[in-house]
Amino acid sequence: MKYRRLGRSGLKVSEISLGSWLTYGKSVEDNIAEKTIHKAYELGINFFDSANVYERGEGERVMSSALKEYPRESYVLTTKAFWPMGDGPNDRGLSRKHVTEQLHASLKRMDVDYVDVFYCHRYDKETPVDETLRTIDDLIRQGKILYAGVSEWSAAQIEEAVGTADKYLLDRIVVNQPQYNMFHRYIESEVIPVSEKYGVGQVVFSPLAQGVLSGKYKPNQVPQDSRAANESINRFIQGFLKEDVLNKVEQLKGVAKELDITLPTLALAWILRQPNVSSALIGASRPSQVEENVKAVDVQLTDDIQEKVESILENKSHD
Repeated sequence: MKYRRLGRSGLKVSEISLGSWLTYGKSVEDNIAEKTIHKAYELGINFFDSANVYERGEGERVMSSALKEYPRESYVLTTKAFWPMGDGPNDRGLSRKHVTEQLHASLKRMDVDYVDVFYCHRYDKETPVDETLRTIDDLIRQGKILYAGVSEWSAAQIEEAVGTADKYLLDRIVVNQPQYNMFHRYIESEVIPVSEKYGVGQVVFSPLAQGVLSGKYKPNQVPQDSRAANESINRFIQGFLKEDVLNKVEQLKGVAKELDITLPTLALAWILRQPNVSSALIGASRPSQVEENVKAVDVQLTDDIQEKVESILENKSHD
């Protein structure tokens, strides 16, 4: 495994990290989830991601339970808050009340004294940014959070967060968690340049485009044991199951074959070519997937290969 700094911070995180969205506490049995998390740890992954909203805390519970046998200082644990956790008017958002209550609820579920990274799971238009950042800063001073982050914030929102923190002498955010993969690249135009300017690293989710870049999907063919066939979690993958996307996937398989690697390895290595990416966050439902995905850290894509990939993604012909 290889490690990178989380943004401008001194925290070192594995280039491949493991998340619990749509998997643990939901579609993957607990004993399989535990084996998968243990395999990740054995392979050098030290970065484990969850959120309060993942199955109303079940994702946090399963992940933290599996990590219990390891020294707390040996891994980096995250959680988040923003999405509704109840029906009340204060059971959502980034108010001081909701953030404080949800952080304490997460700590209790995970049976830990602190989380390494706490993310604002989306931008809250109804709460002043200074209220949210002041709350997180207070929790950092209490030792319950070590680093602050955001998820899917725009370039302007990231800039607002940094400016607000500097104005009030609060801890700056050091990480953003956006979706990023070969078919979803919006962060390249503005988010990454602003993040580089302020020392904010990206921990990207869905690097395999909800599994489409695993290569198992073909036009009009959905494997019965796949995420796309599971109606409880397949709504996020539907946008990638288009004929033009799947045709590009078939071409990308050829590039991977040329390098004697799998398509997921190519897709993850492509993510890691970007220096502003601190880690690529995978979701794995069995240990073998983790074993395959970590191989990406040893793959360096040449300029020629990157050009071939780009030409496929842009529907250009290439030699």
